[in-house]
Amino acid sequence: MNTITNFLKIAGAFLLLFFFTLFPFYLLAQTADEEEPSLHVGGALRFNMILQSYESDIDANSSSFTMDTWRINVLYDNPGGIGLNFEYRFYPTFGTHFIKQGWLDYDFSDRTQAQLGVTQVPFGNLQYNSNNWWFSLPYYVGLEDDHDMGLKLTRTSENWQWDFAYFFQPEPEGPPAAFGTGGSGRYSYDVVPEGNASLSERNQFNIRGAYLTAGGSEVGASLQYGQLYNSALDQFDGRYAFAVHADINSGNFNIKPQFLYYNMDGVDDAGQDLSTVFMGAYGIPYEVSTEAWIATLGLSYSYDVDWGPITNLNFYNDFSYMENSVGDGTTNLASGETLTLNDDFQHTVQNITGVLVSAGPVFTYFDIAQGINHPWLTDNFGVGVGPGHEDLDIGDSEYNIRFNINIGFYF
Repeated sequence: MNTITNFLKIAGAFLLLFFFTLFPFYLLAQTADEEEPSLHVGGALRFNMILQSYESDIDANSSSFTMDTWRINVLYDNPGGIGLNFEYRFYPTFGTHFIKQGWLDYDFSDRTQAQLGVTQVPFGNLQYNSNNWWFSLPYYVGLEDDHDMGLKLTRTSENWQWDFAYFFQPEPEGPPAAFGTGGSGRYSYDVVPEGNASLSERNQFNIRGAYLTAGGSEVGASLQYGQLYNSALDQFDGRYAFAVHADINSGNFNIKPQFLYYNMDGVDDAGQDLSTVFMGAYGIPYEVSTEAWIATLGLSYSYDVDWGPITNLNFYNDFSYMENSVGDGTTNLASGETLTLNDDFQHTVQNITGVLVSAGPVFTYFDIAQGINHPWLTDNFGVGVGPGHEDLDIGDSEYNIRFNINIGFYF
């Protein structure tokens, strides 16, 4: 394992060195008649209206109207030179803030671009595997719209797009949530040190290939391999994931099917194999199964209208199913308690039905979110994609519903 770890470290360092070595030669090739650089500073302000029906009866606390997010975006477009893409987010409801993305980019040609910094992991359907405000289940285990710290190279031909990436570690952390029990403030889910397992993600490699059609559709596959580092034991273990996916357009219709499998070999600070690890985002961690497969299917229909400021309605339904494949092992709770689990964990279901209303710079999602054994759609926050309600002896999983309206002004 030490040999593999050293190889991954050397390979990652070589990629970074190679990237910076090439830059001066391409910069010398710039010509005087290139377009002038441009700078755009923008952002967004979003509000959230909620009505939820979970395990408990509906009362005054079942509805709320909150400020969801405000963010700052900086885009420096520099044809022939080094550009910048940066986004920082603030979440008043959670009492935390963090960087979502921040990279330097360079176009070696019209078809080849490199990005260095906090950039999107090339895995599955991009940019999103969903149409709704909630994303799909892969997001909640760090496999949709994930952003990490590293280097990515994208090559596009007439019929193919290839992405190659190396990520040394997850994106930088913000402060923990004001009411969280630990974990880290970040946009996308990553393994975090919690309970009796001092784990973090390191040395991740990604390869993604997609066949492109003239109609804007694509069919592809993704492969990811990385490591889990236990700082208490100074030990590296492997983790991997693969997916097959498609993003198909036909007239006003769009379909996004995807199937993925992932596996993580993690140990706690006593060296015991784990059935769950803690993953964190928005400053709040929860347990995630170390092995599972997830199937998703997104359907949407886009309809242009002329209703005053409203120009488009996008109707959709996004379905996700997660089957945990865990056998014998242990799970470590945030309290430090260790439980031995001998049965497979409960499955998780998510279905989002809704419509996106576009009106100039204002985009509003009307979502009916339905979940079974879901970490967010429950009174027992965080219980779902790990052991589940029954395994933790907190009752049966119920069919929970949340009506959610997200109103965002983007500029």
